[in-house]
Amino acid sequence: MSVLSQLNVIQVSGLTKSVNTLEGSLTILSDISFAVKSGESVAIVGASGSGKSTLLSLLAGLDVASSGEIHLDGEALSKLGEEARAKIRADKVGFVFQSFMLVQSLTALENVMLPAELASAPNAKQQALELLEKVGLSHRLGHYPSQLSGGEQQRVAIARAFIGEPKILFADEPSANLDSKNGHLIEKLLFDLNKQNGTTLILVTHDEQLAQQCQRIIHIEGGQLEDIRQGVSVNVG
Repeated sequence: MSVLSQLNVIQVSGLTKSVNTLEGSLTILSDISFAVKSGESVAIVGASGSGKSTLLSLLAGLDVASSGEIHLDGEALSKLGEEARAKIRADKVGFVFQSFMLVQSLTALENVMLPAELASAPNAKQQALELLEKVGLSHRLGHYPSQLSGGEQQRVAIARAFIGEPKILFADEPSANLDSKNGHLIEKLLFDLNKQNGTTLILVTHDEQLAQQCQRIIHIEGGQLEDIRQGVSVNVG
């Protein structure tokens, strides 16, 4: 790998994703190439069905490319099996889903602790308590997801994503299911944690204003990379 490649936490080269349908092969992404430096905030934008979420899943190692290569923190994902990709995700990646993906039978505190406990971290509870305080939920520790508002559930999900101190955080439409007040709060949390922790932030959004707050914007259209442009990197608040 070149010296330039080593400086990038994500390196994508000639990425293509196709699936078989009853009508034949359908290409979702075609010949995508770009790089992301450590600590950057990057928005992936495009119309519905353009391949944004598929690209995010591939970058996080949740899906496998048809061709091309993704290097995630120096690791070529195509050369790894599912177990090895899962280990990379556990060690280096956080993920914030649009639908929160909380475990309904666990409290807010238990949901945040879960990844750290699975990784056998010795101070899982203390880390979870600190993160829930940081996202303003120290008064909701014992509440179950069904007892929390949408904004509160997403804040729990963000705390859970950060408990392993991930090098890279992926967020798929993190504020799409929230009202404007809670959406604004979630966006501010993501950028604050990105800056405070030096975490690389990659988010998929249809919201141009949110995208503009990132350092760079990657525009996908019809499964192809249309352009990469600078955001304005303004603070949310």
